[in-house]
Formats: sequence, structure tokens, C-alpha cells
Amino acid sequence: MRIAVYCGSHGGNNSIYLEAARKVGHFLATSSIEIVYGGGKVGMMGAVADAALAAGGTVCGIIPVALQEKELAHQGISQLEVVKDMHERKARMAELSDAFIALPGAAGTLEEFFEAWTWAQLGYHQKPCGLLNVAGFFDPQLSMIDRIVEEGFMKASHRDMVIVSDEIEDMVRKIKAYQPPAPKWVTG
Repeated sequence: MRIAVYCGSHGGNNSIYLEAARKVGHFLATSSIEIVYGGGKVGMMGAVADAALAAGGTVCGIIPVALQEKELAHQGISQLEVVKDMHERKARMAELSDAFIALPGAAGTLEEFFEAWTWAQLGYHQKPCGLLNVAGFFDPQLSMIDRIVEEGFMKASHRDMVIVSDEIEDMVRKIKAYQPPAPKWVTG
């Protein structure tokens, strides 16, 4: 199994975030789950990759050439693919992965996760999409998603597609048990 991990290139202001990233990398590696991620050596990305590698895991990074040129690419991972741009990065990560998990991060992390989840809603894939809610980080987004459903812009069944947990062990258990909805074209 391969899981795409979306997370920030910064570590945040609270050490709990980097600790969680390290725990994710270690747990996935010791569970024989390969990691696909953004290819960076810094912040949450670097922490996930380094912890997985230290535990004997396999880590595949997908990085756009512009970020590689800024010397942000992790040179010590199992495989590093350099792609043209962010669009190609996201498509390649989706192609390689069996599931998606977002850890705390900024706009890019959110955008990557929301795109993967949107693709699931549209039936482009049936892969689980999860938010690792470290220290309640995603609570505001989850409230907004609930508001979107309440206001009639999205079906509750689409909200229910998002797996939420605050522990990586529980997240992986839920991913493995995930039963995708029947594929269909989605409106609204």
C-alpha cells in the first residue's frame, strides 16, 4: 500500500506538529506502507520522510523542478521524481497512491487535499481521503465543510467521505476499512 501524505514545508509554531509528522513517517514505515509525498527536505515534509527512512521505510518524493532548483528536494529518499509543475506533481502523486492523508500545513496542503477529495466526489478515483487532525488543527475546516452541507452546497454523503482522526494508527485502520461509495457523476 502507498499513501500520499500532504503536509507543510514549515514545521509550525508548536512542536506537536513536527512530532506528529515524525510519528506518521515512523508508523507508516513500520507498517510496510510506502509514502508518496512532495519531495521536500524541510518542515513537516522533511520530518515525515526522515522518520520513515530511519525506520527502514520507502519514500517517494514528487517535486516540481522550480522547487528542486531552490535546493528544497530531499536527496536521501528512496525515489525522487522531478516534474514540470504543481499540476503534474498532484497528478503523479494521485496516480501512485492508494489513499491520501493531510497533516497540518498551509494553502498548498489544503489545496492538494481538497483536490484529491473533489476527485473522489466526482468519481475520478475511489481512494480514501483523510485529515490527521493534530491538536484540532483541521477543526475550522471541518466546521466550514459542515456549513457547506448545511447551506445545501454539498451532499452529506460527500462530507462523510472525509476520514478524520487525531492518531495515525486509527487513520490507517479507517483507511484499510474504507468502503468507497458507488461511482457516479456528482452535481451540487
